Amino acid sequence: MLARLPKTVPQSTREASAALRPFVYVNVAISADGKIAPATRRFVPFGSPRDHARLLELRADADAVMAGARTVDLFPVNMGPGGLRYRRRRIKNGLNEYNLRVIVSGSGSIDAGAEIFNHRFSPIIVLTTARAAKPNLRRLVAAGAIVHVGGETEIDFAAALRWLREEWDVHRLLCEGGGELNAALFRADLVDQVHVTWCPLLIGGRAAPTLADGVGVERLTDARMLRLESARRIRDELFLTYRRADSAATYSPTFRRRKQRAAGQDS
Repeated sequence: MLARLPKTVPQSTREASAALRPFVYVNVAISADGKIAPATRRFVPFGSPRDHARLLELRADADAVMAGARTVDLFPVNMGPGGLRYRRRRIKNGLNEYNLRVIVSGSGSIDAGAEIFNHRFSPIIVLTTARAAKPNLRRLVAAGAIVHVGGETEIDFAAALRWLREEWDVHRLLCEGGGELNAALFRADLVDQVHVTWCPLLIGGRAAPTLADGVGVERLTDARMLRLESARRIRDELFLTYRRADSAATYSPTFRRRKQRAAGQDS
């Protein structure tokens, strides 16, 4: 299925804009020197089992989980909620048993044979642009994806998130990177909360990706200000949670019963 996202609708205040989109929280594990992967950009998890459990706990609170194409292509992920205990937690919180899955690729060059397409327990949405080759999009649709085009050359994330809220009832969206996707959300002023696991290893390399990769800001005065909400040490890892500094103006939804959407499940 192919569809185009609506054009951006101007909002007079950030509060009004935030109320029309999901609450967005980012989760990432970083090395002691702030890297999320080697310079090859090949993602391999390096956090502890506790870090993985935290990832599943955060997914259990999300209507949808979002990741970039590189994460999906290079590692056998299914972006699902995990085992029975996490699915029960979702149901207790009034969420669907299985979260919606969102893959971001401006070029639409996701491998239609990626592992995620072998798991049909919930819908998979691909956000892309008009520059994506039509044969690529047809292959993704054939693999079971719902493809949505939002932007000519770059994805309009503000419009995309409004669409997820309006069409898929997404109130809480967890972003799991990579760094370029995180950076795009920060640039669009769409991130409300950041979860960081600080891991005890050094990766090094100026080309190794970071939590918010890409161009970055030119001046410190343009930096996104955060406020530390919590910090916990477990063995050699630090688990940190930040909120945006102006979080008083941030929409933060509470759980409520959601209408179940039809979705097949793996046997």
